[in-house]
Amino acid sequence: MSRKLSAILIVLVLASCGGGKYSAPRNLDNACAIVTERPKYLRAFKRAERRYGVPIAVQMAVIHQESRFIGNAKTPHRYALGVIPMGRQSSAFGYSQALDGTWDEYRQDTGRRGARRTDIDDATDFMGWYMQKSNTGLGIPLHDARNQYLAYHEGRTGYARGSYNGKPWLLGVAEKVQARATNYSIQLAACPRV
Repeated sequence: MSRKLSAILIVLVLASCGGGKYSAPRNLDNACAIVTERPKYLRAFKRAERRYGVPIAVQMAVIHQESRFIGNAKTPHRYALGVIPMGRQSSAFGYSQALDGTWDEYRQDTGRRGARRTDIDDATDFMGWYMQKSNTGLGIPLHDARNQYLAYHEGRTGYARGSYNGKPWLLGVAEKVQARATNYSIQLAACPRV
């Protein structure tokens, strides 16, 4: 095999290993950098904001917490005795880390039967739908990233029962989501692309 052909094959093999389709943007701490690198994300966030009223910064902060903007993110595996694989911790999947049952409810309720959790447009629409239901059902303001995240994580029934109060670690995560949403909001206000 010629050197040129060998070099081409090596480049093709390495390129196929990148998994770039679902990779995260480079700078997750800067909202402007995210939407500049991924303009499709910005279009999806804006569409969900227009449809459901959920601010872009809140959507971004929750996606950051749930999947770090990795489109095919899955929960970690569970292990028995520390070594025997027992499956995933939950059915959460994709940008929004939506559970199978909740995703099915969303698709049925919205008529978006072909929606995929690995598609940023579908994931942001799901989040907007879910948060709007938390707003109407629980009275959580759409800009309240902390409580929207708690309802998102615990489910609306769990949130209504206050299940998060027994989870100090989750309350800490919700505060981080709120802080990130605030930072993203400030960054987006100064971003020329938004």
